[in-house]
Amino acid sequence: MVAPGAGPARGTIAAMTTETTGIAARDGATRRGGPADSPFLRACRREPGPHTPVWFMRQAGRSLPEYREIRANVPMLESCRRPELVTEITLQPVRRHGVDAAILFSDIVVPVAAAGIDLDIVAGTGPVVAEPVRTEADVARIRPITRDDVSYVDEAVRLLVAELGDTPLIGFAGAPFTLASYLVEGGPSRTHAKTKALMYGDPELWHALCGRLAEVTLAFLRVQIEAGVSAVQLFDSWAGALSEADYRRYVLPHSAYVLAGLADADGAGPRPGDGPAGPAVPRIHFGVGTGELLGAMGEAGADVVGVDWRTPLDVATGRIGAEKAVQGNLDPCVLLAPWPVVEVEVRRILEQGRAAPGHVFNLGHGVLPETDPEVLTRVVALVHELSARPPEARS
Repeated sequence: MVAPGAGPARGTIAAMTTETTGIAARDGATRRGGPADSPFLRACRREPGPHTPVWFMRQAGRSLPEYREIRANVPMLESCRRPELVTEITLQPVRRHGVDAAILFSDIVVPVAAAGIDLDIVAGTGPVVAEPVRTEADVARIRPITRDDVSYVDEAVRLLVAELGDTPLIGFAGAPFTLASYLVEGGPSRTHAKTKALMYGDPELWHALCGRLAEVTLAFLRVQIEAGVSAVQLFDSWAGALSEADYRRYVLPHSAYVLAGLADADGAGPRPGDGPAGPAVPRIHFGVGTGELLGAMGEAGADVVGVDWRTPLDVATGRIGAEKAVQGNLDPCVLLAPWPVVEVEVRRILEQGRAAPGHVFNLGHGVLPETDPEVLTRVVALVHELSARPPEARS
């Protein structure tokens, strides 16, 4: 257990993560290309691989007893600022489930806090902003960030890349609209009424706010890429609250700015044992309730579009276009059902995912806290078994 105010002692991470190092090649062999040749990155690049890769949004966290133990008495924002604690939490689901990718343990408001906004992540509520952003002066309070402002993230990524071996690490950030919604509302909202009132009532201020947040988000993702993440995901969790017309007018330009700013980012260069630095890191774009926005979200510039559970993957592929891979999209609540139900749904999603040029198996949103971790482990094994391809079909 981690005591309040203290992270794991330096030197303990190696002991905690020995089982992870060197076993990241889940199909049985170390790869010369390192993470770049992993099933996950091959699927993101729409290339065939040994099996359909699988990871879970919110895999590092609430459903794992080891996570609850190590996070006991440590506030969320504080835990995101301790590199060794971040490293251990990020590795936990890789050890337990054998997923094909790790995702950095953090929160979408971390860069906003680094940019000078007074906020806290309240247990059971989510991010709460002390002074909501609703005026020009409020927007001016959001300052640009540099690597030094989030040096703990840079350090955590470097620690993780060293530990993960062939397993790719996914970095992430919140998209400008979702961050703006938190800042304008002062916290989570069901209706986003204040957000929309500002968006419709003062478009100039709205675009100034989103433009500032786009700069912060881009800088935050570039820090992660330069430290060595293999892919990034841009979460626009609340974009589904908008019509397509409003999304295109008020949101798309800012998300596109972030994604375009990463188009040539190729990480920290070669890692030990890797070949030359590969192509730009894949960019994943995900939102909830975005079935009617999938085409527009695909236009924002991502390489992979995440799909929630409401839209079948074959239908989503038709909306997004054949030049994008898809990610998803098991309903997280299905994991609470008896195993035969879970198995049927996994088979259905794999079959529908064949319509896409690349498919990363995932949930349609995050793992629920009450999920049995053993079910997640079984899903990973089932996806790998059902999607296994013979060697001649992998190239």
